Amino acid sequence: MARVKYTDNDLALLARMMRAEAEGEGKLGMLMVGNVIINRLKANCLDFKDLRSIRDVIFQIQGGNYSFEAVQKGNVFYNRARDVEKRLAEQVVKYWREHPSKYALWYFNPYGPCPPTWYDQPFAGQFKQHCYYEPQANTCEGAYRW
Repeated sequence: MARVKYTDNDLALLARMMRAEAEGEGKLGMLMVGNVIINRLKANCLDFKDLRSIRDVIFQIQGGNYSFEAVQKGNVFYNRARDVEKRLAEQVVKYWREHPSKYALWYFNPYGPCPPTWYDQPFAGQFKQHCYYEPQANTCEGAYRW
């Protein structure tokens, strides 16, 4: 059973985003980015209310810009999805969740040490260059649902 509903097109889109955002961090880094995307879809809270599909999450606009830099700047995101990333995307939608992205709704690369909070949300951990942040306690029950 999958964590969210998805189509082959959703998997390809998720795979492209995972590669564009974290290819330099290997398969584990790409899985973590994918997990944040699925967490946002499941959360239905804070900045992530009423998102109904993987596409909604990836193309969400916040503050006048796309939420993900890769969508805005293009680069690798607009290349076709490769089989290796599609397999990773399928793992994320079906079962994959690990620390520090397990419950995270945000990540970014600060090009320096991870700050203790990001938009007032607590630091969950770091993997390579990306810092991951979970919602504050009791603010987003949906982020913790399977």
